[in-house]
Amino acid sequence: MMKRRNFIKGAAAMAAMPLVSNSVLASGTTLASNDMANTIINNSSGLKHVSDEAFWQQVRQHYQLPSDVIQLENGNWGVMSKSVLQSYMSHTQRVNQYSSHYSRREFMQEFKPIHQRVATMLGCAATEIAFARGATEVLNNLIAGYRNLKPNDVVMYADTDYDSMQAAMCQRSNPVVKINLPERASAEEYVAFYRAAIEQHPRVKLLLLTHLSHRHGLVLPIKKIVAMAREYGVDCIVDAAHSWGQINFNVADLGADFVGFNLHKWMGAPIGVGVMYIKSSRLADIAPAIGDTTVLKTNSKSDTPIGATYNRIHTGTFNYAAWLAVPAALDFHDNIGGDLKAARIKYLRDYWVNQVAEIRQVQLVASNEPGTYAGICSFRLYGETSVAGNEAIAAKLLQQHKIFSVHRNGLANGACVRITPALFNTTAEMN
Repeated sequence: MMKRRNFIKGAAAMAAMPLVSNSVLASGTTLASNDMANTIINNSSGLKHVSDEAFWQQVRQHYQLPSDVIQLENGNWGVMSKSVLQSYMSHTQRVNQYSSHYSRREFMQEFKPIHQRVATMLGCAATEIAFARGATEVLNNLIAGYRNLKPNDVVMYADTDYDSMQAAMCQRSNPVVKINLPERASAEEYVAFYRAAIEQHPRVKLLLLTHLSHRHGLVLPIKKIVAMAREYGVDCIVDAAHSWGQINFNVADLGADFVGFNLHKWMGAPIGVGVMYIKSSRLADIAPAIGDTTVLKTNSKSDTPIGATYNRIHTGTFNYAAWLAVPAALDFHDNIGGDLKAARIKYLRDYWVNQVAEIRQVQLVASNEPGTYAGICSFRLYGETSVAGNEAIAAKLLQQHKIFSVHRNGLANGACVRITPALFNTTAEMN
């Protein structure tokens, strides 16, 4: 049965709180009408709305977008819907007004149910997650804090992994092996590729994996790779910064013990919201963060402080309003539905990819094998693998066609241009 929800319900509740001035919440920032809000449905009976452009035009009205740019670079961070923006601005005003009185006396009471809701969505215990400013902060702390490496143990990462995580692996003071993944392969072939790499380097004990690569959108069969790595005594740290919200899944679907997530990319939260996950039985294998006060509470230097997941990341003072706006983002996500959202983003990707696939001058940097991609895809012009050349292509798309994209480098086969559609994009824009 289709379940209809009303976006305005939450906004009406916020109306009782002091809001920012109408001059700040300009015409494009106000929420849509009830009729329009009611077109957003959680379609549990199928994905019939995936190609319904009238439906997605209604969704588009829930965003404030520029009129002079076609935004196809949505991988950096995600545009907030109007309801999330209003929630964020309202909370910003309230936090600023009450300052430390709010942060010291009221914040935790409001934050605990938010923390629990995110844990429930991820399918894990609330004690297994900690909020942070982003997945980069989370993953760097997981990599730096991993305790089970001996001096001669090897760490491994791939060319598809994020640069900061690669650097963190290199800073471990352990021998490092970098592998270059094939750009086109099946899910099973990627598992086999990682198996061969581990067998070739039997001292590998820590493997960095990226669920969905920011460079070209490759989706790895993480659960199978993690299970395979365990056969060899290899632990995996998983970067899910781009995948949660672009793909509908939970922690069990990854099968990993250490994961970093973002809520400000594809879950629609304000910038500055990430989540650290550590499986409860593995907490002792990640050291408390530098500066965490847990170490002051131990009896001797030989004691091993356990604490909680929050002791593995020391964020300091954070943006309270961004975290408080998470429920509005999750409401928006739930109203569309995770499966429908993922299917639409993938549909837009396929829409343009299928039209350029036969153009001889264009090389798609992607696999079309089932399960190996979602919404992101990159391309090159044949023979153009330099950073400067792909920067120029992205610049030309913007100057001549108003299409905003971004070049990506770091892949073994050369640089490329990334195209990243979002829910508010239309097939007309993809054309």
